[in-house]
Amino acid sequence: MTSDGTADRTHHGTGSSAGTGSGRGLDRDGWFVREGSLERVPPEFAPVVAGLRSRIADHFGDRLHSSYLFGSIPRGTAVPGVSDLDALLALRDGPTEDDHAAARAVEEALDTAFPEIDGAGLLLFAAERLLSDLERYDLGWFVACLCTPLDGPDLAGRLPRYRPTSLLAREINGDLFRDLPDLRTKAAAAPTEAARTRLTRGVTRRLVRTGFTLVMPRWGGWTSDLAESAEVFGRYYPAHAGQMRAAARAARAPAAYPHLLDELLSGLAPWLAEEYLAVHGAKAPRP
Repeated sequence: MTSDGTADRTHHGTGSSAGTGSGRGLDRDGWFVREGSLERVPPEFAPVVAGLRSRIADHFGDRLHSSYLFGSIPRGTAVPGVSDLDALLALRDGPTEDDHAAARAVEEALDTAFPEIDGAGLLLFAAERLLSDLERYDLGWFVACLCTPLDGPDLAGRLPRYRPTSLLAREINGDLFRDLPDLRTKAAAAPTEAARTRLTRGVTRRLVRTGFTLVMPRWGGWTSDLAESAEVFGRYYPAHAGQMRAAARAARAPAAYPHLLDELLSGLAPWLAEEYLAVHGAKAPRP
């Protein structure tokens, strides 16, 4: 077992043992414990997950290597009518335009059929990419630690274990500086209030999670809870704590904060991007 987690690839734990060591999403030896499990899916969302499974099988068939849930539903914290459904599909090769069209069809069908969710989102990746060296500390970590296996052979068994290191922080969120210009352009061009609300939700979630991973190695643990993430960040950067708390609130109810997006993109976001580079460095560019 090495200090960067590149050995001992056979055990990732389950959500049921989370926090047995530090109480911060790690086991007694300081490794991430995989969050979430199918056993934690609230009963109200069981039909949604069953619907997802059947639609994935219908649309992707043999193209699918494995599928995973992530987010509040497998963590057991989903709220009916408020939470969305998030899933990741590992395909046997790179996703095609037809695959993306099929994903959109599944998303729309689920959102229409199940009032328990407020939208659905499917991420598509080739299994080979998820296992690649370039993605080891980003998408690989995501699958191994934040995704709950749904169907197919679990890729986590072919990935390392992980600790909350600066390397991990860099590769998870060290690209905010690259994306800021595009986010500002999208905010300025949002054609409708609904589009702006969706963008606010996405941007605030990203800022809170980036703020948390900025301090994650110092805090020494993991949480996916946005309110807790903002509070942890605020312990290390009290001057920006209020803005981060506001971002966490808006991530849950973006329509209630119509003017916050511009404030964050002109204030908190550029500071956060610069501080992230100074502390952890830039994420390796992707092709």
